Amino acid sequence: MIRIQNIRLNLDYTELDMKKAIGRKLHIPFESMQEIKIRKRSVDARKKDQISFLFTIDVRADGEKKILQKCSRDKDIAFVTDKKYKIAICHSQEQPVVIGMGPAGMFAAYVLAKAGLRPIVLERGCPVEERTGHVQEFRTKGILNPASNVQFGEGGAGTFSDGKLNTGIKDERIRFVLETFVQCGAPEEILWMAKPHIGTDQLQHTVKNFRTLIQTLGGEIHFESEFMDFDLENQQLISVKFRHENQIQEIETRHAVLALGHSARDTLEMLYDRNFILTQKPFAMGVRIEHLQEDINKAMYGRFWNHPALGAADYKLAVHLKNGRSLYTFCMCPGGEVIAAASEEGRLAVNGMSRFSRDGRNANSALLVGITPEDFGSEHPLAGMFLQREIEQKAFTAAGSDYSAPVICVKDFLHRKESRAFGRIKPSYTPSTAFVSPDHYLPAYMCETLRAGLREMDKRLKGFACDDAVLTGVESRSSSPVRMLRDENFYSTGIKGFYPCGEGAGYAGGITSAAVDGIRCAEALIKNLHTERKS
Repeated sequence: MIRIQNIRLNLDYTELDMKKAIGRKLHIPFESMQEIKIRKRSVDARKKDQISFLFTIDVRADGEKKILQKCSRDKDIAFVTDKKYKIAICHSQEQPVVIGMGPAGMFAAYVLAKAGLRPIVLERGCPVEERTGHVQEFRTKGILNPASNVQFGEGGAGTFSDGKLNTGIKDERIRFVLETFVQCGAPEEILWMAKPHIGTDQLQHTVKNFRTLIQTLGGEIHFESEFMDFDLENQQLISVKFRHENQIQEIETRHAVLALGHSARDTLEMLYDRNFILTQKPFAMGVRIEHLQEDINKAMYGRFWNHPALGAADYKLAVHLKNGRSLYTFCMCPGGEVIAAASEEGRLAVNGMSRFSRDGRNANSALLVGITPEDFGSEHPLAGMFLQREIEQKAFTAAGSDYSAPVICVKDFLHRKESRAFGRIKPSYTPSTAFVSPDHYLPAYMCETLRAGLREMDKRLKGFACDDAVLTGVESRSSSPVRMLRDENFYSTGIKGFYPCGEGAGYAGGITSAAVDGIRCAEALIKNLHTERKS
């Protein structure tokens, strides 16, 4: 198969236009093209008056050897072979345990199940259909279920997000991740979009189908089953304990994947007490910023802002400031909402969410200040987590102690005033909001970084710091402030049999990278089982 990069087509391209472009590039007639497959499509919006699509396309054609010889000097043309991710069967009677059913846990369990190992999955939260009801109850009535919310439950925190699948890592397993999501009902376009996303509405049924896939392969899934403790023998795991219906149960196993997610703070405290090797890790906190999606479209796409082929525009910004700190946007949700994301009573957190259509009135993004261990105020391995809790508690109290979110208009924040009314942009957060400046719940260095960074970002994206843009706090769960150290066998350092994995262990940042890390941990577990059988 021949791969062609940098095929440029206008926004109103047709299939015939694509064939013509391929024919010109390869110097072949349409009749010799056996198969055309879009591998990647991105938007080139660098010139606002000439916005176009850029494609990478795979073509199967007659006489590929001769075609490649004729095009040997064209760097955009190469021969490729499709590599399928393969999982070898593991002939072991061991039933490994997977703790957590976010992306890392789901893919670890799936790979283990495909290998024939019948994994047992423990998830403290509820199945996605029940979890959706709990999330909605919190958003409408302010009633928090600490075990089933935006952070905990089937699918992990990513289930209630934009469902972004683009990632900064490069790994051959990414294609397998995307194909598995499509197999479970995700839109097929995620296989070729440069910035693929599923959307929270599509994710919910995709996650449910993923559960069925694991079960069909022999995996067991136990919901409302919280990991509580474990037993060791000569520093080797021999059992894990979990709580279900207020009873402690035990599973004998020598291998367990720890895919906790970044919000399982009580579990981290238990692991620290049980002498797990944990270290501090840089992370980020801040607020969510909301604009009108129409304004973002106009800023990004100029006169093409309403073109149906483009959909809702997104952005990604980062600035390094004179105070030595950085401010960056994260998890931008076009046409989305700011949602209540707390998982602990008496503490407030927010996140962003979009549906697949991205057709909401507002755009929102996390606006994050980089935080290093030097800011934690302690050398305790969990000091970053304690800082998160402290700020979330301040935000909860400052906004009225009823899960109202603290909000402020950008103009007032920049001029150190309290807001009294909204402009064109109304906050999307529910159940309610209260006018409170970040100065009341964020450290001074974070507020000053936000102020300086907003002004700099406005220079790069016109209108970013517009007067009536809304800041909503507090965005505190962008990543884990802790890393669980692991050795070359992916075992937790000093404890054989545990495999720290994904975002909660500090090895990923987003759905796709967490899924890939889950696969890698499953591969290591299978390899270690093979080694045990031989010895």
